[in-house]
Amino acid sequence: MAKQKIVIKVQMTCDKCRSKAMALVAATGGVDSVALAGDAKDQVVVVGDGVDSIKLTTALRKKVGHAMLVTVGEAKKEEKKPEATPAVVDYTYPWLHYPPPAHVVYEYPATSGYSWPWW
Repeated sequence: MAKQKIVIKVQMTCDKCRSKAMALVAATGGVDSVALAGDAKDQVVVVGDGVDSIKLTTALRKKVGHAMLVTVGEAKKEEKKPEATPAVVDYTYPWLHYPPPAHVVYEYPATSGYSWPWW
């Protein structure tokens, strides 16, 4: 039996209701994955093998609130195309080699026996 994708719209007003619905669906036998979809996160997307969509919708109505079965169909595998990565260009900067600074040494003539000029 092929995997099927079931989308159920459930009236959920708070985060606690969402987690309760997800836990209820995840505990059902044959469920492979559970996700929330829709703009208001009010749709439960169930992917599994041998899941009874009617029983699942009825259980959600009893435990969470108003539930409506939207779609039941075969789960399609999403094929991701490899993204083209842009080529990385390495910029090479010129090495600047400056000559070492010239050391200037001043020698003062010795006057009156001292090596340092005392004016």
